[in-house]
Amino acid sequence: MDKIFTYASGNIHYTDSGEGQVVVLLHGYIETSEVLSSFAKKLSEKFRVISVDLPGHGKSANTEKILTMEFMASILSKLVRDLNIEKIFLTGHSLGGYVTLAFAELYPDMLSGYCLLHSHPFADDKEKIEKRNIEIGIVEKGKKDMFIPGSITKLFAACNIQLFGEALKQTTGVALKVPDETIVAILKGMIVRPSRAAVMESGRVPFLWILGASDNLINCEEVQSKVNIPGNAEIVVLQNSGHMGFIEEEDRSVKVITEFVRKIK
Repeated sequence: MDKIFTYASGNIHYTDSGEGQVVVLLHGYIETSEVLSSFAKKLSEKFRVISVDLPGHGKSANTEKILTMEFMASILSKLVRDLNIEKIFLTGHSLGGYVTLAFAELYPDMLSGYCLLHSHPFADDKEKIEKRNIEIGIVEKGKKDMFIPGSITKLFAACNIQLFGEALKQTTGVALKVPDETIVAILKGMIVRPSRAAVMESGRVPFLWILGASDNLINCEEVQSKVNIPGNAEIVVLQNSGHMGFIEEEDRSVKVITEFVRKIK
């Protein structure tokens, strides 16, 4: 069911379906909840699933010049409180994972656990910041179509591009509809985000870390080696996925999350 939550400077669109423990889904960069719709539907057969359009994405409004992870986490906390939900299991894909970690740092008592889905806790390095600034320049010139199609293709493992051609086409279409000002605000927000490896390492909140063996954006072995994993955490590497395991290995992703949520209940 589509719903709107209104806060001081805008509104947030979200879908709410299913019953039971609450699983909240956050999409990635230049995505919307639409990209997660099939995944959300399957999870909603087991849980109450709330899938959120982050500010400026999809049907959600945005007035911020810089969309920081902390700001987006604060809006999510307001939504959860408005729904009178005591605790959520928060799952964030890519950018959504950055927001998830900000939420875990700021509002740990609101979490039963969280999942980083093809995401990581590290701040941007110099090379990444330079790349984001180049993208900002391209978008500000009204030419986002120069890089978005290629960027979306890289999200899928090379061996899956033909197999998931329709999903790739849908995801590209969604990305091209994200407003230019939102893309710039998100890029600026990602540039200034801090490392939150310490949040993961603290073990205060149980977490599930799902990575793709063929991810073109995240080296799954390298990122694991840089984090001291606490005892209440679990890592799963999807062997047939790139950066989009919730599409490339949808059933496996649903199963892994379901088992983890039920285990930490």
